[in-house]
Amino acid sequence: MRLGVDIGGTKIEVAALEGAGAQRLRRRIPTPHGAYEPALEALAQLILQAESEAQERCTVGVGMPGVISPDTGLLANAYNTPYNGRALKPDLERILRREIRFANDANCFALSEALDGAARGARVVFGAILGTGVGGGIVVERRMLEGRHGIAGEWGHTPLPWMSAEEHPGPLCNCGRRGCIEQFVSGPAKNRELARLGEAQAMARYADRLARAFSLVINVLDPDVIVVGGGMSKHDQIYAEVPALLSKYVYCERPSTPIVRAAHGDSSGVRGAAMLWPAT
Repeated sequence: MRLGVDIGGTKIEVAALEGAGAQRLRRRIPTPHGAYEPALEALAQLILQAESEAQERCTVGVGMPGVISPDTGLLANAYNTPYNGRALKPDLERILRREIRFANDANCFALSEALDGAARGARVVFGAILGTGVGGGIVVERRMLEGRHGIAGEWGHTPLPWMSAEEHPGPLCNCGRRGCIEQFVSGPAKNRELARLGEAQAMARYADRLARAFSLVINVLDPDVIVVGGGMSKHDQIYAEVPALLSKYVYCERPSTPIVRAAHGDSSGVRGAAMLWPAT
């Protein structure tokens, strides 16, 4: 049995997967926002309680915002969680007395959709999370690509391509830079335009910006499919309008990259975390 844990800014979710990927249980708690030690204990207890319900000792995979720094071993860039800047992996392993596998939540999302979701059978998959923030993950030949620094796929913190004079230099991002893709295609970014322009015009502008952002991914990675998750993935305009706009920006005559909605919805992250361990 494989347990997956998805740490978010508002909730922590755990799910148990059987060998073939069927979900046996799913539980969640609000993300603690106090001191680190109580938050660590709450995380450990959630895992142990789920394991008790599953009635067997499980492998544990954890998906979370940010990455475990290869230099310091500390969790970095996990904003809005009490685990940021802490040695979460060794601390949790000490409590649970076993190896725990960690990965960025967008990587877990991409892995889940590549293995048995909307991108099943594709060789190169880009998973895009469009929510409060913007994340990305890459899976090649059913294997997650993390990169030298653990940041492969972090397209949300590159500048939006082909900015207009009106867009330049772009809003200030949480990362400290201006003009990041996250500040143009996240949910809050769309809502800012909605308040200013109205639904139809705001969504048209959003679709064009997303086409530019995806074109950057296609020009560099040329994936077989782009899978979209997060709160913005519910908008049908993404799948109806963005593909037709790619030809304005992609470096080929007739780009045909499929852009599809995630098959597992908001379960993809926790499923992908469990899938950091192979099925037995």
